[in-house]
Amino acid sequence: MRRRDLERQLHDGAALRISALALRLGLLRHRRPDDDRELQDAIDDLQGELHEVLQELREVAGNLYPPLLDEVGLGPALREVADRSPVPVRIDAPDERFGAAAEGAAYFTLLGCLTAPPSRRIPEQTNAPAASRVIDVVIRREGDALVVVVGGVDACHAAAIHDGVRLLGGTVEVGAGALITVRIPCA
Repeated sequence: MRRRDLERQLHDGAALRISALALRLGLLRHRRPDDDRELQDAIDDLQGELHEVLQELREVAGNLYPPLLDEVGLGPALREVADRSPVPVRIDAPDERFGAAAEGAAYFTLLGCLTAPPSRRIPEQTNAPAASRVIDVVIRREGDALVVVVGGVDACHAAAIHDGVRLLGGTVEVGAGALITVRIPCA
């Protein structure tokens, strides 16, 4: 919940102020004589910088609590991360929602597995070449629990995942082939 509040503060506060400053600069450009090319160029440069800062701020806000996670859930949010991953990631997830707390915990703890350098993703038990490795994430509901099964990553991620879900009563098990199974109570 705190992450979502921070994301909204950044979006509704700083991002809106930066947008307003860029707009004011644009209006200022049209109030100045066209023959002052140096001033016009300086205003254009400042506007460009403000737009870049705004984009960076939106990225930070999105990393705090991604809008996709809030709007449509865990599966689509993880697919978006998977699209940016340097190794192939398969996400098998239902359209079902599992509650904001459980989805947030699962999302942020899985980021480490999906965004770690490839050498940290490779299970020690496999002999396949690194280029052929795929991370598999399966999401499902079992009773009152969100269950996430992750394969194709190093078992060392289990401790970090546990740290992220234990406050919600979540558990983590490492099975054969470094298969990590996460259970988080959900709504």
